[in-house]
Amino acid sequence: MIISKTPLRMSFAGGASDFKDYYRKKYGAVVSVAIDKYIYVTVNRKFDDFIRVNYSKTEITDDVNKIEHNLVREALKLTGVTKGIDITYMSDMLPAHEGTGLGGSSCLAVGILNALHAFKGERVSTSQLAKEAAQIEIDILKHPMGKQDHYPAAFGNLNFIKFNPDESVSVEPVICKPEIKKELDDNLLLFYTGSGSSSSAVLPEQKKNIDINCDFLDRMVQLAEQLKGSLCNNEIKDFGNILHQGWELKQKLASNISNQEINNYYQKAIDAGAEGGKILGSGGGGFLLFYCPKEKQDEVRQALSDLKETPFRFEAEGSKIVYVD
Repeated sequence: MIISKTPLRMSFAGGASDFKDYYRKKYGAVVSVAIDKYIYVTVNRKFDDFIRVNYSKTEITDDVNKIEHNLVREALKLTGVTKGIDITYMSDMLPAHEGTGLGGSSCLAVGILNALHAFKGERVSTSQLAKEAAQIEIDILKHPMGKQDHYPAAFGNLNFIKFNPDESVSVEPVICKPEIKKELDDNLLLFYTGSGSSSSAVLPEQKKNIDINCDFLDRMVQLAEQLKGSLCNNEIKDFGNILHQGWELKQKLASNISNQEINNYYQKAIDAGAEGGKILGSGGGGFLLFYCPKEKQDEVRQALSDLKETPFRFEAEGSKIVYVD
């Protein structure tokens, strides 16, 4: 039996610049962090040649091509494990196949691949895990998405991630004083809006609009670089404002990234003392993130009392194997 543990992530700046349609002409960049919410994948050898996959439903088949769960099916095919295996996964948050804005599907892809490679007795690099997970979701399954989510899941930590025109990806840890990172961690609040994010509704339009939104995306990349520079200089006083600028730009990328309900919650938080925020992931729902000094946080919580707050901390480690038997 093998168990992998893979962190979810949140993106602070630069999101949407990770689409190939954009970075193939210039480069994309994001600042993101892994958090202490995880997806666990268990794989176990079966005594027969059947494949069993357990999630919100159970699939049993003797043909890998008949597996309905697309991420599991393609991960099995990519790693060459095509019979005699039992796969189960679970998440700390919403079911991993539902939209949270925390990179759940990419996290799951990374976690499945990590567990399957370990099942075969293979040790692969974090870069390979991220690259293979992106290959499955973008190249094989043709999901209209970028590849920013796969790298925090594989690498962990707080990083500046750059997407280059030649398809290479550089992951640079954001180095700042421990007390600055702790203060940033302490000043972030996360609230669930009550509905999942709608990537299937948002991302195709966002992808289609990349050429006409190029100026907005350029500015979002600049914000990612500005945020990296501030953090590396041990400055977080502009963090909320950078989040806010990014959120205003993000809403220009597609028509349904926000809605009146989200806008109302956002304004309530700002009025109560938050210095900036954003909807995580593709938009339309999921989680709202706010930067708010500790002395104002109770007022923000009161203003958003009908939403579920989700405490979290930064996670330094990426996907790892936590159990082998």
